[in-house]
Amino acid sequence: MTTNYNFKILFSGHRIIIMAILCLFGLGLVQSRQAPKKKRRQKTSERVYLVHADRLRYDRFGTVPDAQVLNGNVQFRHKGAKLYCDSAYFYQASNSFKAFGNVRMYQGDTLSLFSDYAYYDGNDQMAEARHNVVLTHRKTKLYTDSLNYDRLYGIGYFFEGGKMVDKDNVLVSDWGEYDTETRVAVFNYDVDLKNPKFVLSTDTLHYDTRTSLAHIVGPSTITSGASVIHTSQGYYDTNKDFARLYGRSTLTNNGKTLTADSLFNDEKKAVSQGFGNVVYTDTVNKNEMNSNYFWYNDSTGFAFATDSAVLKDYSQGDTLFVHSDTMKVYTFNMNTDSVYRKAHCYNKVRAFRTDVQAVCDSLVYNTKDSCLTMYRDPIVWNANRQLLGEVIEVFMKDSTIDRAHVVNQALSVEMLPDSTKFNQIASREMFGFFNKGQLYKTEAVGNVQCVYYFQDDKDSSLISMTYLETDTMRMTMENRQLQSIWTCKQQGTMYPITQIPPSKRELPSFAWFDYVRPRDKHDIFNWRGKAKGTELKDVSRRSAPLQFITKGQVLPGQGVTTAAPTVAPAKKEDESEAAAPAAEQPGD
Repeated sequence: MTTNYNFKILFSGHRIIIMAILCLFGLGLVQSRQAPKKKRRQKTSERVYLVHADRLRYDRFGTVPDAQVLNGNVQFRHKGAKLYCDSAYFYQASNSFKAFGNVRMYQGDTLSLFSDYAYYDGNDQMAEARHNVVLTHRKTKLYTDSLNYDRLYGIGYFFEGGKMVDKDNVLVSDWGEYDTETRVAVFNYDVDLKNPKFVLSTDTLHYDTRTSLAHIVGPSTITSGASVIHTSQGYYDTNKDFARLYGRSTLTNNGKTLTADSLFNDEKKAVSQGFGNVVYTDTVNKNEMNSNYFWYNDSTGFAFATDSAVLKDYSQGDTLFVHSDTMKVYTFNMNTDSVYRKAHCYNKVRAFRTDVQAVCDSLVYNTKDSCLTMYRDPIVWNANRQLLGEVIEVFMKDSTIDRAHVVNQALSVEMLPDSTKFNQIASREMFGFFNKGQLYKTEAVGNVQCVYYFQDDKDSSLISMTYLETDTMRMTMENRQLQSIWTCKQQGTMYPITQIPPSKRELPSFAWFDYVRPRDKHDIFNWRGKAKGTELKDVSRRSAPLQFITKGQVLPGQGVTTAAPTVAPAKKEDESEAAAPAAEQPGD
């Protein structure tokens, strides 16, 4: 028992010692974390001099026994500053005074301080001005009701609301300070910077009166007419109306919103630039553009986007995603009733929507005729259908597809359910007509070749295949089902499904580019070109014979050797045929 008791005492003693050490350590830690004490303020030994007063009296037993009472045109001088007032209490022992009525302090020819009342401590060089205070420094004026001006550091502090006027800018806040050396002001709490062109509202703002540059360091709103900017960090040059904004800023104007990691806005040039994760949204037309760099001119309506550029159109409910290396938008007849735009997407265009996908090298959309044109190896997919040609034109009506036109080397392919057989139509041109977004009629014109499989009405099994050639073919559909086929004079053969010659299963131009097709909205960034040898043939157009000048011909009546016009030699027949477009080949 004694041993245990002594052990408890020993343990208890150690615990007390440990706790004491921890407390001392904690105390030391707390002390080490305390902010270092400010350096002692430098005091001056230079006395405040009374320069003039109309009347002076000293009443040792009066209401102010320690002060000299001064009246009428009172003037003081201290360390290069001159101070004037109507009356004052001069505390010579403490090197200070209280000034009353029409108080004025001048420091050199650049600074003045006016107020109704002031207390001045000559040792600390601190002036406390109250009521109708006006601090003027060069061309900047600060209005407030309570201001402490520190002459030692040249800083004025206001804490009961203040207003600074600098050129065309008016700044108001609850609290603030102004440094006469750096000419930088700091404003806090309910800050408003008002300019004839804009209003900046924030909680904290740094303002440089030399450059009229506002430094935004907190959540802020800049309003200029219909334009509204939300930011939390940046700079606004009020002279140039130029903003450099950071920290995911947003610019909104007439239903258009631009958001970026960094946003530059030039109000005079009406130019905005976005850097990093840029999102441009048009809520009126229900579309959105994303990129890592965006440039927009509001006066001309020109927009430029690159680096992971994506255009999103959600006007039809289901969103269409379009990606390309570069996107440009041009606006014509700006600010008129006949305004229209052209959008250019070029280099490796890929598009995805649930019901339609497309790839091409470049495309142009013109709002004047609501026509979207795809260039250079364009391919469009819809469900199990594929359409391609040299150029594809899509005409819209009320934001819905109205008709389509495939120009040159047109090929339409439909994959059948067994994934091994395809309905195919090849021609010089193709037309598609839509009703409420549904295809109801197609027309193939020029050198038409067709491979079509017929199904049994009962079990939808394939019963035969027809191969035909004609000049024009028209097909009508209802609910995506074939209703009728019309052709002009044609040659064709029908084969039972089990007796189809291998050479007739596919047209010479047949190709199924499923491996190129975008799979989802994320796959639009993954460019996959056509396999080598499957590109469209580069067909050169037939042109008129060229005439050129040959040397050695002397023109009649002139002694000058010159040239005579001569027709360029014609190509061989087989070369001409190979170079001629399909529309001009024999048999058309």
